[in-house]
Amino acid sequence: MSKNTNTALGLLLGGAIGTAVGILFAPDKGSNTRKKLKDDAVATKDKLTDSALHMKDQVTSTLTSKKHTLDTQLESIVSDVSYKADDVITTLENKLKELKLKNKKLQK
Repeated sequence: MSKNTNTALGLLLGGAIGTAVGILFAPDKGSNTRKKLKDDAVATKDKLTDSALHMKDQVTSTLTSKKHTLDTQLESIVSDVSYKADDVITTLENKLKELKLKNKKLQK
């Protein structure tokens, strides 16, 4: 997890705990306190869900970008290797031609 994600989750969790403690110590009817706790729990759950979805979107975006970069680099490497292989084959063919000529001269 990134530092920003940890900070956001920490703030959300801290806010939820602070709100719950504040409500528990505030003088109010039990039914009102339970309703406030329930509402805060739902709000916190919604914020955490939104944060999780945002993180998922960020991870997906990053992975897609990295995959595209990797695909491009791999394509470049394969292309370079292909050209180098052609160069090696051409060099070997030239050497073979030279050896055949030398062999022909020696056989005469």
